[in-house]
Amino acid sequence: MRTSSSAGFDLWEAVDGLREAFAPRAAGRMGRGDIRAAILVALTEKPMHGYQIIQSIEASTHGSWKPSPGSIYPTLQLLSDEGLVTAEQVGERKVYSLTEAGREAAAEFASGPEPWEPRRSWRAEHNTALPKAGAKLAQAVAQVAHSGSPEQTERAVAVIDEARRKLYAILAED
Repeated sequence: MRTSSSAGFDLWEAVDGLREAFAPRAAGRMGRGDIRAAILVALTEKPMHGYQIIQSIEASTHGSWKPSPGSIYPTLQLLSDEGLVTAEQVGERKVYSLTEAGREAAAEFASGPEPWEPRRSWRAEHNTALPKAGAKLAQAVAQVAHSGSPEQTERAVAVIDEARRKLYAILAED
């Protein structure tokens, strides 16, 4: 049975959120930075309207990634606001072209893997012990929050705060 704390915060949602943070991404779904880079790279071929950009990315990924219009058009607007692309009305469509700054930004991606190339999964890059330990910690926190006395909760907060400081200290080591 899942219950909420008196503050209205659902601890189980927090536990689920932690699990999702460590879960590998679903196939075909890319991050926000990837769509931005993919659009810039696609526009190096030629000026295109939004649907052509979607088709170009889909073709480049051999069908494994077809970005939605809901991700393409807002990103095109953002790139336009940043001065990386310009839009010209051609018939009923806006055709987007790279500006000089956009060509420079797209060139930065030329030295690395294409934005749509498969990324190594979290499990391939990192040991799975840390995410598992984090999930176990979240479960213990939820249990203390649900069943612990106010004094036990206060001590648990102190332990978590100390653990967080120690984790950052590990990252700060040479």
